[in-house]
Amino acid sequence: MGFTDMQFTLAVEPFDPGSDGTFLLNTLMWCVTAAGIAGIIIIGTLMALQLHRGEIGEKAQLMRGLFFVLLACVVATSAGPIISFLGPFTL
Repeated sequence: MGFTDMQFTLAVEPFDPGSDGTFLLNTLMWCVTAAGIAGIIIIGTLMALQLHRGEIGEKAQLMRGLFFVLLACVVATSAGPIISFLGPFTL
């Protein structure tokens, strides 16, 4: 019996995390939303403090921080729909 006579079959089943994976994605989505809201509130507070002190020149740095907070929120909240669009988790 040679190597060419042997037949190999691989039993590959798609990985389905079930309700645990959905729960994890939902929990992460809520945590990212809460962190994004906290980041926007913190940046708004810093802008108000600088306006009160008369330091107007630092707005560019705060706007950069606001941009990164909003960008992180968009990327993190779009992870769930992207994963659901790709279908089941197959390895």
